[in-house]
Amino acid sequence: MSTGNMNLTLKIWRQKNTKAKGGLVDYKLSDISPDMSFLEMFDVLNEELISKGDEPVVFDHDCREGICGACSMFINGRPHGPKEGITTCQLHMRSFKDGDTIVVEPWRAKAFPVVKDLTVDRSAFDRVIAAGGFISVNTGNAQDANNLPIPKVQADSAFEAAACIGCGACVATCKNASAMLFVSAKVSQLAQLPQGQPERYRRVQTMVAQMDAEGFGNCTNTGACEAECPKGISLENIARMNRDYLSAKFVSEEDI
Repeated sequence: MSTGNMNLTLKIWRQKNTKAKGGLVDYKLSDISPDMSFLEMFDVLNEELISKGDEPVVFDHDCREGICGACSMFINGRPHGPKEGITTCQLHMRSFKDGDTIVVEPWRAKAFPVVKDLTVDRSAFDRVIAAGGFISVNTGNAQDANNLPIPKVQADSAFEAAACIGCGACVATCKNASAMLFVSAKVSQLAQLPQGQPERYRRVQTMVAQMDAEGFGNCTNTGACEAECPKGISLENIARMNRDYLSAKFVSEEDI
């Protein structure tokens, strides 16, 4: 009697370290529940590998709730898999069929070197944030929210930009490995709030400079980043960042 479970063939990228040559390795899995998440399926695979004395597949994960952005997997040619608006940890095996072959690779970008197997070094994002994605102005104790009135449209837009989890899917899917969507989201979430105004133009200059120094490509407006972003970050943020970057050439911090 059929249980409704699936038999799958996995083609997984295995790479010992950054300098080693990697390649796809085939694995067979049987009796996989369609209710498992993609990462739970990987847990099953790794348990089987460990029981055989083989080395488990290394992959990033943390919250497994679609919040942290750690689960960076390129699945069948798409970051985070075939579904829209979700991360890999939110992808369930019912999105696949019995007998399917699933190809799993790490993010592909010069600025995201492979650490091992499916894990890449995304510390380039951290350095971009450290370059300017913060507010250093001493404002004293936190004020009541009503003391800083912000139009709802503006507050909502800032909130939507702040939804970026820094997973790197935008970089992985872009033909130029551009980080423009990520950086523009981090610029926009502060540029639209009163607290972000004193350092607004200095921020965009330093963050863009760091982005370029990390080796990310430039944007050619294909829109793949927005289409594959699990949080639906809008391309409007890139337009806003470009406007601020140009304005920074003519505006001094003293004028703000």
